[in-house]
Amino acid sequence: MRKITGRISMNHGNGGVYMQKLISDVFMRFFNDELIGNQSDAAVLNTGSGAIAYTTDSFVIEPLFFPGGNIGSLAVCGTLNDLAVSGAKPAFLSVGFIIEEGFKISELTRIVRSMAIEAEKAGARIVTGDTKVVNAGKCDKLFINTSGIGVLDEKHIPLSSGKYIKPGDKILLNGPPGEHGMAILQARKLFDFKTNIISDCTNLYPLVKQILNISDRVHFMRDATRGGVATVINEIARKCNTGIEIDEAFLPVNNEVAALCELLGFDPLYIANEGKVIVVADAMDAELILTAMRQTKCGKNAAIIGEITADHPGKAVLKTRSGGKRIIDELLGDQLPRIC
Repeated sequence: MRKITGRISMNHGNGGVYMQKLISDVFMRFFNDELIGNQSDAAVLNTGSGAIAYTTDSFVIEPLFFPGGNIGSLAVCGTLNDLAVSGAKPAFLSVGFIIEEGFKISELTRIVRSMAIEAEKAGARIVTGDTKVVNAGKCDKLFINTSGIGVLDEKHIPLSSGKYIKPGDKILLNGPPGEHGMAILQARKLFDFKTNIISDCTNLYPLVKQILNISDRVHFMRDATRGGVATVINEIARKCNTGIEIDEAFLPVNNEVAALCELLGFDPLYIANEGKVIVVADAMDAELILTAMRQTKCGKNAAIIGEITADHPGKAVLKTRSGGKRIIDELLGDQLPRIC
């Protein structure tokens, strides 16, 4: 693909191919520090007296309130999760608000309260912030930016790089994909029918802690947000130049999500999540890790969904229930914009 030109489209924010081109052709041309070059969920920084993980994210979801959460709980959980999958214990958060003139203070209060609750549950402290108010019509109600710092054990530093991923490693997923994206779609009230789908928005640190406490053979973790499971799977294959095979028969499925996706022509593998983590681990510990995941609230439906292979390097393949195989392509178009 040639270098991008022209104007930004919604596809440049979906986590897929166009976003990767935007990052490589524009941002990485000038922000060329080796730490940002890793393009992991959090930068791993050596402070001289230990390692920390540092991350930042912005949230522009529409609608602001949805089944299972709101923009505030999403912002805190999303930042906590980026720290957690890097192997870090979340410690400190900053919050920045861009608020549109006319926004209801009662709704802002609900959102801020949910942020405080989520941070407290995780043992993280919100220690600094910023507020800007813009004229009516210059912002869609409310945008939030959060940054986070987590304490990182030295032995977990390689987790975000995937440097130890190898053929034979197993791939685990802690539950059904696509629940967040479908909950947001339902909240937009574009259809007459209703579902019981609730966003999976949650703090993944308790699950990650459980995994890392029982195994030193975890080779990679990544939360599957924009672009879904398929985008993370492709990222691993491309980054490590390995093949990946996912078995459709072992994918945990939410029946309502599957039905809604089928009705609308979506694939759950490409739909956003806010409480799903992909874990790549040595086959020796895969069952042990699976058991540990299933002991947590957000991992009770965890499954081993595939493995790393030496075949077809750089490509991800789905083994279908019917016995065939198909390529899991990288995401191009934006299936659901403004989901986080």
